[in-house]
Amino acid sequence: MLNYQAILEEIHTSLKKTKNTGEIASYIPELANVPKNKLGIHLQLITGENYSVGDASEKFSIQSISKVLSLAKAFQLVGNDLWKRVDVEPSGNPFNHLSLLELEDGIPRNPLINSGAIVIADVLLSHLKNPKEDFLNFVRELTHDETISYNEKIAESERVTGFNNYAAANLLKAYGNLQNKVEDVLDFYFHQCSIMMDCRQLTNAFFVFAHKGKCIKDVQHLTSSQVKRINAIMLTCGFYDEAGEFAFEVGLPGKSGVGGGIVALLPHCFTIATWAPALNPKGNSFLGMQALEQFTTKTKLSIF
Repeated sequence: MLNYQAILEEIHTSLKKTKNTGEIASYIPELANVPKNKLGIHLQLITGENYSVGDASEKFSIQSISKVLSLAKAFQLVGNDLWKRVDVEPSGNPFNHLSLLELEDGIPRNPLINSGAIVIADVLLSHLKNPKEDFLNFVRELTHDETISYNEKIAESERVTGFNNYAAANLLKAYGNLQNKVEDVLDFYFHQCSIMMDCRQLTNAFFVFAHKGKCIKDVQHLTSSQVKRINAIMLTCGFYDEAGEFAFEVGLPGKSGVGGGIVALLPHCFTIATWAPALNPKGNSFLGMQALEQFTTKTKLSIF
């Protein structure tokens, strides 16, 4: 039997001694205020045990991690029709790149890059009666946690600086791949990115992807087929142009966000979340990537 608490403490101690060369995502002004050297890890086993270390109970902006949750909701609502508007291929490009979008006639490479997530936001806007409220309720249902909410300051910070996202949305609109107003789609998108969670809440939210579509209370939200596909997209596209590196080093489906969070999972076994806000040059958490590599190496638990 593995001593998970001891393993997490060992990882935390070793990374606290590591020179942190990562940088905070200062292009979103509200994120620039977070102290650089935070590090939290939370592990949740499918059998119910939980293990925490460091700053795991401190809330942070989940940013692009929310793209997996919006994808899950859209997939739940429209099924395989979703793939008519967004592809499932790795982009090999940074998360905010626009060149492929023009080359491929307004169909984003996958739902986890910004342009793909903006299409997903458009789908949710078309199918939810009160989009922001309904999406937040979906996240609360997955986690069984009513305290999870949007951070309006961060959403506003993204709205006034999100020129690249406006460019992507306008390009999508020009190709006929947005049905709603650009401003409305982006308002929803900026809000979903501003959701605040701690590491434990993230492992609760992603439990559904490790447990055949059932949440922590065993309620079925997605089919096992949908979960299989979402996990495949996380493995191949969850870390932008560093997805291959993450699969190579860590060997788990997962998703990162520029708030410094990473969540990953091993189907039928566990979900794990890390938070360390300083990012590497590819926009993924500098210490979080190392923490997860050490975890799968020490436990010998990965999909490979």
